[in-house]
Amino acid sequence: MKTTLDTSEKPVTIASLLIDFKEITKAGLAISVVFSSIVGYLLGVSEEFPFSWLTFVLLAIGGYCMVGASNVFNQIIEKDLDALMDRTKNRPLPSGRLSKQNAFVMGTVLTLVGLAILYSINPKTAMFGAISIFLYTSVYTPLKTITPLSVFVGAFPGAIPFMLGWVAATNNFGIEAGTLFLIQFFWQFPHFWAIGWFLYKDYEKAGFFMLPTGKQDKKTALQTILYTIWLIIASLLPVSGFTGELQLSFVAAGVVLLLGLWMLYFAVKLYKEMDEKAARKLMLVSVSYISLLQLVYVIDKFLR
Repeated sequence: MKTTLDTSEKPVTIASLLIDFKEITKAGLAISVVFSSIVGYLLGVSEEFPFSWLTFVLLAIGGYCMVGASNVFNQIIEKDLDALMDRTKNRPLPSGRLSKQNAFVMGTVLTLVGLAILYSINPKTAMFGAISIFLYTSVYTPLKTITPLSVFVGAFPGAIPFMLGWVAATNNFGIEAGTLFLIQFFWQFPHFWAIGWFLYKDYEKAGFFMLPTGKQDKKTALQTILYTIWLIIASLLPVSGFTGELQLSFVAAGVVLLLGLWMLYFAVKLYKEMDEKAARKLMLVSVSYISLLQLVYVIDKFLR
């Protein structure tokens, strides 16, 4: 009996492994999250808590490990659902390039290494990192197919990185870290509802509930506007003088306000146009908004 070898499978190479690692840890997202933590760290350093390159590097590496681990466990849980959606069906797990067992080992190693690195900075940083990964994988991910409240729950781990940097710098969670948390917390809603809007049909295939009403309707668009307004208010709190060491000059506050109005304009545009194009634009603007806001905060601190 004659047998033939299947040569259609692509050989496993270092390059392919790196690509799979990049995809399963969602490198783009992870790097943006690490950026938030680094900004929080820079905002927290002072004469009392001087800048340390070692802490800076450890925070970046540990932060990536924790975010990467969260994404790995998320994709393990959602492997079968990811296979149903066009944008996720070619990920390493649903495509079969990576097994669940290997992914679990990877996620576990990233978790342990990340926690150890963050603990070496200080215990509070490790604690918040652990809370983040627990909420993301054990609460937010399962709720995505059950209730639109999953976005509310997911906003908690999503808001931790910004304030995590402050905690890494100061070993303290106070009004300053709480304000940074609040800013990124409110930002999550217009950002993820915009994503949920323009990917509505794809999410529907997997049974994900990402919009507050479950529909692309005026109520969802109105809530997007309202949370954008809350975001603007939260982002201006440091100019009030009631946020401890976290301060903002009037000039920087003016820039932050303009950034907020820029994002609000596109939230209102979504309400008026009610289409996927407007939602995608709001999502892109929201990504630019949070990065620019963080840069303004840092630049203002070191120019004052």
